[in-house]
Amino acid sequence: MSEQNENSRTVTVIGAGTIGLSWIALFLGHGLRVRVNSRRPDAERIVQDALELYAPFLPEQADRLADAASRLEFEPDLERAVADADVVVENAPDDLALKQELFERVGKAAPAGALLLSSTSMLSPDDMGARMADARRLVVGHPFNPPHVVPLIEVVAGEGTDPAAVREAVEFYRSVGRHPVVLRRQILAFAANRLQNALLRESIHLVREGVVTVGELDEVVTNSIGLRWSTIGPFQAFHLGGGEGGLRKWLTGRAVGLEQGWELLGRPKVDDGLVETLVQQAEEAFGDRSYAELVQARDTKQTAVLKALAAQPPNV
Repeated sequence: MSEQNENSRTVTVIGAGTIGLSWIALFLGHGLRVRVNSRRPDAERIVQDALELYAPFLPEQADRLADAASRLEFEPDLERAVADADVVVENAPDDLALKQELFERVGKAAPAGALLLSSTSMLSPDDMGARMADARRLVVGHPFNPPHVVPLIEVVAGEGTDPAAVREAVEFYRSVGRHPVVLRRQILAFAANRLQNALLRESIHLVREGVVTVGELDEVVTNSIGLRWSTIGPFQAFHLGGGEGGLRKWLTGRAVGLEQGWELLGRPKVDDGLVETLVQQAEEAFGDRSYAELVQARDTKQTAVLKALAAQPPNV
């Protein structure tokens, strides 16, 4: 599809929460027509505030917010919002009954050829589309927050998903500068969140045990594995850790120690006391800045990392 045709498409974004707002900014930045479906009475103000906040951190090629007003509309009626959409991107809460009702309605109202995408962080296309007459074009495209900055999209198909819809989803995400990875099979909570949850569990355990505070734990991560993982993944890191022998040498020399280390990992119970401890320490560590200030700081740093990586030669 030509660039002109790509940019003439209408994308309906369902939901104006954190993820939906980020998508809206990204799609507008890439010249798409965006229709926002939200029941929030202040949706227009919220979207405009988000565009101002996110605009400086959109990818350099996404520089088309100057005429965004002419390509942005709001339609609170779901059926009218999707009636002539080329792409529907759903961002409702991860409530299965809610998603099933929503996609049943979308399936009836959207054009037969529309690409139906869900930003769900854990539900399968088969489950979400169970009440649809035809769920073949429903595909999960799970972003990592915030999707206007972080490139990863986990693309997940169901048993009945049309392979052509998966290919179209991949092409669509690439057209807006994202990095889609198609998971080879469905698994609860997908891949990225499972990795994040594993690290979060041990992070909470270390804070609960008094090893570090919330702020100190973040310092540990950003000054070690966070920096490492921004350039290479866990397997390549340990492949290099094995020296000339690579991952085979590292694993054969560390297998026993790995299993022992796994046994030491914590399984913290998130009770009221722990929640209070974490929240209090988070407020002490981050509470001197507003939400907008924290978002700007996060996106400034993450955008700088992405620009630095993009500037490297392809073979580096």
